[in-house]
Amino acid sequence: MSAAGAARIPSVKTIRVMAALTALTSTSLACAESPYAPTRVDSGAGSATAIAHWQIQSSAKAQQSGAEISSAALATSEWYSASGRATVMAGLLENGKYENVFYSDNLRAVSDPDSSGHVFVVPWWYRTEFTVDEGAPGSRTLLRINGINSSADVWLNGQRIAEESAIAGAYPVHELDVTRWVHAGTNILALRVRPADARSSLSIGWVDWNPTPPDNNMGPWRGVDIVRTGPVQIRFPQVTSTLPLPDLSRADLTVKVEARNLDASAHDATITGVVAGVSLRQTIHLAPGQTQTVTFSPKTDPGLDLDHPQIWWPVGMGAHPLYSLQMSAAVDGAISDRASATFGVRSVSSHLTKDGYHQFVINGKPVLIRGAGWAPDMFLRDDPKRMEAEFSYVVNLGLNTIRSEGKLEDARFYDLADREGIMILAGWECCDKWESWAKTGGEPWSAADEKVAAASMESEARLLRNHPSVIGFLIGSDNAPPPALAKLYVDTLRAERWPLPIISAAVPQGTAETGPSGMKMDGPYSWIPPAYWYADKLGGAYGFDSEVSAGASIPRLDDLNRMLSPPELEALWKDPQARQFHASAAWSVFATLEPFDIALAKRYGAPRSLEDYVAKSQLENYDNVRAQFEAFNAHRDAAKPSTGVIYWMLNNAWPSLHWHLYDYFMNPAGAYFGARIANEPVHIQYSYDTRAIMLVNHTLNNERGLRARIRVRNMDGGVQYEKHMQGVDLASNGTRRLLTLPAVAGLSRVYFIELDLASDNGKPISHNVYWLSTQTDELDWTNSNWYLTPVTQYADFTPLQSLSTVTSDVHATLRHEGAEDIATVTLTVPPSSKAVALFQHVSIKRSANGEPILPILWSDNEVTLWPGESLTLSARFAASGPAMPMVEVSGWNVPTRSLPLAEGVTVH
Repeated sequence: MSAAGAARIPSVKTIRVMAALTALTSTSLACAESPYAPTRVDSGAGSATAIAHWQIQSSAKAQQSGAEISSAALATSEWYSASGRATVMAGLLENGKYENVFYSDNLRAVSDPDSSGHVFVVPWWYRTEFTVDEGAPGSRTLLRINGINSSADVWLNGQRIAEESAIAGAYPVHELDVTRWVHAGTNILALRVRPADARSSLSIGWVDWNPTPPDNNMGPWRGVDIVRTGPVQIRFPQVTSTLPLPDLSRADLTVKVEARNLDASAHDATITGVVAGVSLRQTIHLAPGQTQTVTFSPKTDPGLDLDHPQIWWPVGMGAHPLYSLQMSAAVDGAISDRASATFGVRSVSSHLTKDGYHQFVINGKPVLIRGAGWAPDMFLRDDPKRMEAEFSYVVNLGLNTIRSEGKLEDARFYDLADREGIMILAGWECCDKWESWAKTGGEPWSAADEKVAAASMESEARLLRNHPSVIGFLIGSDNAPPPALAKLYVDTLRAERWPLPIISAAVPQGTAETGPSGMKMDGPYSWIPPAYWYADKLGGAYGFDSEVSAGASIPRLDDLNRMLSPPELEALWKDPQARQFHASAAWSVFATLEPFDIALAKRYGAPRSLEDYVAKSQLENYDNVRAQFEAFNAHRDAAKPSTGVIYWMLNNAWPSLHWHLYDYFMNPAGAYFGARIANEPVHIQYSYDTRAIMLVNHTLNNERGLRARIRVRNMDGGVQYEKHMQGVDLASNGTRRLLTLPAVAGLSRVYFIELDLASDNGKPISHNVYWLSTQTDELDWTNSNWYLTPVTQYADFTPLQSLSTVTSDVHATLRHEGAEDIATVTLTVPPSSKAVALFQHVSIKRSANGEPILPILWSDNEVTLWPGESLTLSARFAASGPAMPMVEVSGWNVPTRSLPLAEGVTVH
């Protein structure tokens, strides 16, 4: 590009969290409040107060009875203070019990039964104090436990109020009326939490994603609430919308809420509410202990037939407006309870294509699902600011979907997804107890297991069904459930008025209740070349690929030094067969990076140092991830269409060498920027299978009069082919083939394809550069397995090692915008340079040789420019304070240089 072009910069909306989030490199969160103070419970009817913190201790040390543990006389000076949603391990980390557990193999010592691991094989006590005021006549106090790994006995003020057989499972929400045991003033709650083991309980497992947490995530991981209400409680409000598609100018709303009489006397209750500006009112009679569903619809309340509603769209297709519902119940003129919900007006449906694959349709428009798999923190630590930052990354990546395979989050996660327009495909996890019935010789579930499973499904349905971001639920992952269990799940969902698609599994299996899944899970999970994705077999870009990627994703050097010891770092670049603790579970085929390392050496040349290994890995990751998403883009309108792809994975639960688009430290690297460019809203790309140049439009806007420039260059920069096109129209939500590249004579062994797309007034839209080899990668399809396809010939990019050194001119400025800093960096390759400036990376650091400023949102990065070309990049990050940050520029053949970045000052 001959003139500097300001690339698209992320909107302020997507980064408003950045100012509140600083370094994410610590292995523990802030310690719980100290000294320990009771949680003050809101006394208002309809309030829910989260337990703010606990004191925790092993039952091996705290050997008193539950009655004693939950009494005021207990001395707790040797107990640990932990935050309200801490697992045992998270609580111990808060207290500094273990240091640097994410560095090297330090976690082994925590897990080793001969050292400290034995502390997690016995129950642990969670103890807290809370204070309540004297309630109004008829007021009730409820204890709401939002999920336990794996079960717990519950004690309150010296009385056991529930046994562990009744309070079991990671996902069921248990609500206990504890009015008879609670008194005004200070109360003491104690949970005796049983050890979790995903092989024997419906808790949370990790398979091969990372090592198993030493405590198996034992504890009240979703927290515990104290709820105050009057004699009539209202709960589980639900709003469903119906659109007369394709017409979006009207919407019918139906509102339902459950009213429950907690009293031993009958009551008349008046249920009122406001939704989308419409007032609701209905009086009902409830017998003692009776529960009734109260319904409002356009038939009873004509105002619920909305005129010109605000429609919720996925990101990139439109805005994501939200409505609110506020409800209350009154008994004898006094407010008894309150409930609220947010929702979006939208339509979600799905069907099978002619090839039998799942196609999601939002508001009448077919959507190509472009997503990735979610991982929470390995110790399930609650960090709202980090979660907000991760959603900002998802938006910046251009993804529109997150798949949650188990590891299901709380309401905050779905609220963020609603706000940012990110669709959520939720479901149960594979392996462990959740799919024990699928193993050879596996035992069927007991009646107790089925009870927990039904309660899990019920609670998740209630949590998810209002969120416009949620588009379906997978009741199986690597296997569809057996008939009885499939019926249990589907019946439970229907009883909870689940309005969305129910999918049997992430594999091509079906059930009688759901029909075929319309999904495929044929791998790969380990390295394959970019051309693989364009094939019409296995994990190629057709149908709906529920989880798939080329495996290894190597972090930047800053992060490798934070996670690996010197011997591990040396083995990383020298020994492909080395088993890396940070690659995968020790027993897994992914514990080594051998397929990736062999391909790297064959294609780019054997690494000459750790720095060389990391540099080559970034090219490899970028190229492969870009190809994966672009192949699904290219084939969305093909005869054998692609309908969805879930990159495995989005993020990691701990610092990892595998499966992520951004690493645990949230440092964007090659994989991130490969995904980001492939998922641009309007994009120009090259197809490995047909040599076609394609335009892709993920938006609902028709593009008119676009300008495209296609160049094929040799390594010396010489243009061997060039084509300019103007007045190109591109329809919304689809693709267009511009041309097929002809055979080009005289190509060097490595050559480049340079693609540029601009608007009719010349504003840059997409800049995309490929490096290709005249020696292509050849795949051995017949010897494929579930995680990779062998390669019989590798592309040869070794000539890139001989590129001449190029130094780009750098112009950088900094400005403040509220709590954010915005850096603008223009890279220019002087016309006198002798070579391409390949794969230039720009980072912002806190100081010279300091840590990178993270999280950060770039408009683009990892850019390639030829002599005389220029490109402007922008980055947003939390204000850096008085210290002057530094701009660091490096590249494949661009020496690293650092420049100060000062407000209102241009540096060169």
